[in-house]
Amino acid sequence: MTLVLLHSPLVGPLTWRAVAALLPDAVAPDLSGAVTHASVASLVAAQLDGDDPVVLAGHSGAGPLLPRIARAVRQPVDALIYVDSVLPHPGESWIENAPAGLVDRLRGIARDGVLPPWNEWFDPAAVASLLPDDEMRGRFVAELPRLPFSYFEEKASADVWNGPASYLLLSEGYRDDAAAARKAGLPVAEHVDHHLSMLTDPAAVAAALRRLCGGSAP
Repeated sequence: MTLVLLHSPLVGPLTWRAVAALLPDAVAPDLSGAVTHASVASLVAAQLDGDDPVVLAGHSGAGPLLPRIARAVRQPVDALIYVDSVLPHPGESWIENAPAGLVDRLRGIARDGVLPPWNEWFDPAAVASLLPDDEMRGRFVAELPRLPFSYFEEKASADVWNGPASYLLLSEGYRDDAAAARKAGLPVAEHVDHHLSMLTDPAAVAAALRRLCGGSAP
């Protein structure tokens, strides 16, 4: 079984690299360049080799795309893990479920239909507080893409996942989403630190993923 660690399209592959290095048979595809939901799914499918079953773990913005990705990959999908993310809203767009204030802010900072990198959506101190190491923060920021606003207007696919799934909570900001997952009957693990904990405490995040995978490989 291969654990596929998927970063949000808003960030880069550095996000999962340290965790992947700690988990045998884990891979962290590079989703750089994806500007539509379909292109995210296609990039994941193109970077998976072999016929072994996979578990798809999606952090943040990758979480709601997991059912679509599960349909796109050719390998059998054993389970999904939502990592500090909202749950899927089939047939609805991100802006239909996001706070109105954030949607208005993003509309205001978009230029020619393109948003600035994710770190520029907030006060500069926000990312620095999550990633205090200057070198790591610099590498992280260097990978951040500029997505079109249309990405957030795109309707999610109607794909519904009916197989095993679980939730890993990393920050208080996603506490309500973890509660919704628990209410839906999903196992929930917690390592509450911050949204980018896989960069600053990869061993703890890797251990939490192992627990959700039932302690089996990877």
